Amino acid sequence: MDVVIAGGHGKIALRLLRLLAERGDRGRGLIRNRGHAGDLEAVGAEPVLCDLEREDDVTRCVQDADAVVFAAGAGPGSGPERKRTMDLGGAVKLINAARTAGINRYVMVSSMGADDPQGGSEAMRPYLEAKAEADRRLEQSGLDHTIVRPGGLTDDAGTGRVRAGLGVGWGRIPRDDVAATLLVVLDAENTIGLTFELVEGDTPIAEAVRGL
Repeated sequence: MDVVIAGGHGKIALRLLRLLAERGDRGRGLIRNRGHAGDLEAVGAEPVLCDLEREDDVTRCVQDADAVVFAAGAGPGSGPERKRTMDLGGAVKLINAARTAGINRYVMVSSMGADDPQGGSEAMRPYLEAKAEADRRLEQSGLDHTIVRPGGLTDDAGTGRVRAGLGVGWGRIPRDDVAATLLVVLDAENTIGLTFELVEGDTPIAEAVRGL
């Protein structure tokens, strides 16, 4: 499988790129900082210079891929405007690029709480609103999409066990396990058209995904 990941230098993306390489797949990570290329190469991935905020059409960045994953984000400390241009705008540009390039499979890393942005804190609301709109645009795109909404992200070592579904309740989850879940989702046809939440739990990842 040839997978292009937006936000290629992010913590989840680097983990997923490493997992793809370990199983013999081709992983390409979109980065805008040339200085990050070595980090991608170190996990067996191919860096692709691509600025989702500045470039209007990023089709060239995803050509010939089998699937795309949106794992980009403006990050903590960024203002509401960057939430719109990256968390929403970047996701939409990747949707448009996938459609233009004939790539049907699109996996979105969203966020728990995106189903109810007004229920979030004032500080979180712009982020959740951007995520909610990005999710809606993907649902309406006609692509074979899956929307994954993790809980609070941690850098703890992954356990390989999760709780997945809707209404799972607030929880945290290691980025290791998010990446491992995305890897399974990419191959899981039963997740096409689904949106689900993801937190740490007791069910092995492959079993949890099969049960969605």
